Amino acid sequence: MDQQPPVDRGGPGSGEAVPACYRHPDRETGISCTRCERPICPECMVSASVGFQCPDCVRTGSGTGHHPAASTPRTLAGGTVAADPRLITKILLGINLVVFLVVAAAPESLLDDLVLLGRAWDPTPPPGTIEGVAEGQWYRLVTSMFLHQEVWHIGFNMLGLWWLGGPLEAALGRVRFLALYLLSGLAGSALMYLLAEPNQPSLGASGAVFGLFGATAVLMRRMNYDMRPVLILLAINLVFTFTMGGIAWEAHVGGLVAGALIAAGLVHAPREHRTAVQAGTCALVLLATVGIIIARTLSLT
Repeated sequence: MDQQPPVDRGGPGSGEAVPACYRHPDRETGISCTRCERPICPECMVSASVGFQCPDCVRTGSGTGHHPAASTPRTLAGGTVAADPRLITKILLGINLVVFLVVAAAPESLLDDLVLLGRAWDPTPPPGTIEGVAEGQWYRLVTSMFLHQEVWHIGFNMLGLWWLGGPLEAALGRVRFLALYLLSGLAGSALMYLLAEPNQPSLGASGAVFGLFGATAVLMRRMNYDMRPVLILLAINLVFTFTMGGIAWEAHVGGLVAGALIAAGLVHAPREHRTAVQAGTCALVLLATVGIIIARTLSLT
């Protein structure tokens, strides 16, 4: 219930100084903000559930009884709305391009050091034995996600990253989008490590990009959009995956499944427990991925 401003009982002979509004010092008032207790005049009073509040407390969110961040605009998944909704997408694209240029200019040994390889390999002609993930080079599961060798390969992957990444980053928020990309790529590497021949090298961001495909389908379903365009494009990519030679279908499938699962947890999490459900979904996908990697390593050693 709103309270009425009390009548100022002070006067020349009362002996009591009447406070002035902190925003309008020339205006005496007997009302103070229920939050910060500063005096406010009728023009500055903002009705609240109990009493009146000053404009500063209302603007900063303290007048709501919540942290100011509670009033920050949020994305569909609860992320913070950013001024540049493609920042992470641009950074990931830049990392891929820089790595491509560095590898293209460096000796071939750098490519051998970064590519995904399951077990030690002694190629012919022999540059020396190349150790793999089973020998403890776990980093290969991540570095291979940013590694490309042919122009057409990085071209298609970066086109997919730009086309899918921007809308997803805007809908999920930066942190959630980055988690989606990295976990999808890692899951793709893990399935490749599990099912491919141990000495079969693999590289590329395709697993992460297919994770974005899966996430886009889930997001469009959540928003009741027409899913036909993305499903048709995904079907075309899957046809290429299983009919063209030299493509690591394991990474594509692993990334696709992980991306869809993560996105489902991100966009369907109940508001009351959103952070816990989202973090739990990402943790479960990561745990399953790590489990696959450990199981494969034990079978190879």
